[in-house]
Amino acid sequence: MNENATNGQMIVCPHCDAMYRVRMPEFGERAVCKRCHTVLIAPRAHAMIRIVALSVTNLILVIAALFLPFLQISRAGFSNATSLMDAVLAFATGPLFVLSLAVGALIVVVPMLRMLLSIYVLAPMAFDRKPLPASKRAFRLFEALKPWSMAEIFVLGCGVALVKVSALAQVHLGSAFWMMCVLVVVVLLQDNMMCRWSIWNALERRK
Repeated sequence: MNENATNGQMIVCPHCDAMYRVRMPEFGERAVCKRCHTVLIAPRAHAMIRIVALSVTNLILVIAALFLPFLQISRAGFSNATSLMDAVLAFATGPLFVLSLAVGALIVVVPMLRMLLSIYVLAPMAFDRKPLPASKRAFRLFEALKPWSMAEIFVLGCGVALVKVSALAQVHLGSAFWMMCVLVVVVLLQDNMMCRWSIWNALERRK
């Protein structure tokens, strides 16, 4: 770690449980675990406002993708178009109603909730304000929901399925499909830009 010590604070590697005394890196540098090479601290200049901007972008992409055309399949003069909302509601009737709820939650509700939570937690601090009430619990929920946000897996699954279907019918990809692809890239950028330790430290200092 860097040479700038921070009041005797300790940090534990989330992967191998190695413990270190915190030495804050400069912007653009990283503090890495010596044992397993996990990145522990990676501060970036103006990261919070950028993460908030990416969260707003994600919200716009998800909401727009719900109603715009996702794909159209044509064969022998017959065609059928569908949107992301149609996919969510495909099993809305009958015994598979629970499956419809699960699909909607994993590819729409959970990603949107995570973006709203990130805005709630980071937006005030990005503008040098005190964190809003329950910001720590909100950020903890943001982290807990990460494994259940499956918009990326949905896009990947659609891509694999479309490769197989394209041999049997003509497939036209709609604007919603490309929006979901952009969403995957934006989520990766957001995750790469976010330093969890820096956010927790800011929440503790500004309470």
